[in-house]
Amino acid sequence: MKSFLIADDHAVVRQGLSLILNDMYNNPIIYQVGMLEEILEVVQVQIIDVLILDIAFPEGDSIYVVQEVKKIQPNLKILVFSAYDEEIYALRYLNKGADGYLSKLSTDNVIRDAISSIVSEGKYVSEKTKEKAFMSYVKGQTVNELEHLSDKEIEIARLLIKGYGNLEISNILGIKKSTVSTYKSRIFDKLKIDNVVDLLQIFKSNNY
Repeated sequence: MKSFLIADDHAVVRQGLSLILNDMYNNPIIYQVGMLEEILEVVQVQIIDVLILDIAFPEGDSIYVVQEVKKIQPNLKILVFSAYDEEIYALRYLNKGADGYLSKLSTDNVIRDAISSIVSEGKYVSEKTKEKAFMSYVKGQTVNELEHLSDKEIEIARLLIKGYGNLEISNILGIKKSTVSTYKSRIFDKLKIDNVVDLLQIFKSNNY
């Protein structure tokens, strides 16, 4: 009997994945949460085989949760399931300890194959991510400008292009307003821009 934790702030996604899991496995144990803090609450008291994890939550990005979950349950497998661009986020999450990355735009068969691979082999890596890893680590090539940004810079940049101001971002992330300003300056310096409009264009040009 396999146990799954589906972490996504959209109920329709959680329900859809639950239907797939119930069809794939005999009486799976399925937990659902819609908030980041609830993920750690569940893994602290329940043994989970696979965590299916979205990236974006109202409280922020889930990347820090990956390492925290692994500390609590080292054998738990994490499949990131997101609509965000695989080329930007897959390796970031895999490098933090995730065991797979799957696009929400995938077909039903691909979703089933990814879940099956995570359960049976402990890993799922798409051909696109394999190619990206090869280019990044073997050839030393950078595929897009956003790879120059840290995880926290990506998170703040994403909030900036959504129209949030420094004070709003500081409240969302629980950091000082001056810290947000520092990150914003670093983002602009690394990307060689000086405004949020240009930042938005870079995200769009990299298929964000």
